[in-house]
Amino acid sequence: MELNLQGKTAIITGGSRGLGAAICARLAREGANVLFTYVTSRDKAESLAADLSAQYDIRAEAFRADVSVEADVLALFHHGSEHLGTIDVLVNNAGVCPMSPIKDTSLDEWNHVMAVNMGDVFLCCREMIRHAVAAAKPASIVNIASATAYLGSRNGKTHYAASKGGVISFTTSLAKEVACDHIRVNAFAPAIMCTDMTAELLDRDMEHYEKQIPIGRIATLEEAADAVLFLVSDASAYMTGTVFDFSGGQIGR
Repeated sequence: MELNLQGKTAIITGGSRGLGAAICARLAREGANVLFTYVTSRDKAESLAADLSAQYDIRAEAFRADVSVEADVLALFHHGSEHLGTIDVLVNNAGVCPMSPIKDTSLDEWNHVMAVNMGDVFLCCREMIRHAVAAAKPASIVNIASATAYLGSRNGKTHYAASKGGVISFTTSLAKEVACDHIRVNAFAPAIMCTDMTAELLDRDMEHYEKQIPIGRIATLEEAADAVLFLVSDASAYMTGTVFDFSGGQIGR
């Protein structure tokens, strides 16, 4: 299976921990240079970049950016172009998942979830498309969605589910819009995994969540990163506008 990622450059938002860090490591292992964003924990992010560079002999850089802020996204892509050359891959992974029933959710919190989970996808996709069209080179975009977009939520994540549903609609439409420019856009919809966002829930009742998954277990971050690798690589060259179901059978789409 030809992945064709050696020497290419990928931007991964929210890449300093959890799924984002696993994606950075998997792409670096295939020889891709990685530029990933973080908001806090600068030391942790820079340590990850140094480790990836040393282990895989690629260029890895951590870049502080709030990707829901236009100026930060513009700076991110400018830095990538200036220091790493052509950007070939974008993985929109940054997101927030606060918990509050809708009756207790303020408009500010609702707007924050939408700005981070959908606004950053729009801004980063826009800049990636501008970059790829100007360079006249093909590109691959993967937007991280969630099985929650289809399954809904009982525990105060309705705003999160709605934002991820928006990511899916945005992805399928954008894929049609930019296919003629040789830019592929796909979404990745995982079920619950062990990350900083979910640690408290899983510690409280792992068995409850495992019972909801037909395969009977929570996916590992490494398994998820393998699936994202497939989507960004030439192995999926005929796929665009796809929502990749990574729910262990929960969605069944």
